[in-house]
Amino acid sequence: MFTRRSLSADAAAVRDAYAPDALVIDVDADFETLPPETAEELGLLADGLDPAAYPTAWLPENAPAILQRYAGTDFTVGTPGDGTVVWTDQTEPPTVLVKQRAEGTPDAFLEFLLAEAFVKIAVGVPEQFLPFFGPSYAELAEATPTDAADTYQLAAALFDAWVGLHTREVFASWDPDGETGPATALADVSGRESVDELPTHPAVFDAWADAGDRLGGRLDDLAGEIARGETTFPEATEYACAAVKHGLELPAPFGALDTAAYRDHGAEFAVEWARKTYDQLEGETDTPGV
Repeated sequence: MFTRRSLSADAAAVRDAYAPDALVIDVDADFETLPPETAEELGLLADGLDPAAYPTAWLPENAPAILQRYAGTDFTVGTPGDGTVVWTDQTEPPTVLVKQRAEGTPDAFLEFLLAEAFVKIAVGVPEQFLPFFGPSYAELAEATPTDAADTYQLAAALFDAWVGLHTREVFASWDPDGETGPATALADVSGRESVDELPTHPAVFDAWADAGDRLGGRLDDLAGEIARGETTFPEATEYACAAVKHGLELPAPFGALDTAAYRDHGAEFAVEWARKTYDQLEGETDTPGV
């Protein structure tokens, strides 16, 4: 099921600089969530396991089963929407898992996904949105007139944007023509007082920039797509929030998510933004966003 992955020189350089102890594992199947008995096999490769568990009071009564399982005591790795590369800090050291679908992923994009996992480990963000929202997840569900699946999608998107506000400075610092070095960027996003000088990674920077370019096409018309019923609000939020980690300019009401206020206030800000934006969509207020 699990085999250690051999990394390219570029991916190995990022791992060595940002998450040198991390295990990188190929998984011989695709998955949304690994069965607990399968996930526990990671203990054969890692030094130890530390399964996460969270208060059930954080969840609304209609929360999807996967969130109930994630909050519970079962060792749960991976949740729907995680994509091709998953990481967890429930192992010691942290583990990055590459799903079988990676076999069809362009090499440059896959190296960006691996680098993104290493940087997330370095800056210390949670691996999933539930610990980010905490008790605010139930508040998000109460504040938004959506079903449980849409609330899940919205929460995952909002978390993705918040994480992007912490990671994108590191990627941008790898621009060989840029002015901010990687050591400064990592210190800024991680809160460290100092870090050793780190190398740039221009090939991975190019893949990060290319991934952002591919997102730009629909951003300007997202509000129109929602109004015409061509996309749901959670779907549009997911698209806009993916663009945050690339520093793209967002249209209203999503621009409020690309702010220092969101980076600093996190879940509380996300809930208030969602509440006010849904009110605006329903015609109850003239002020979009926060």
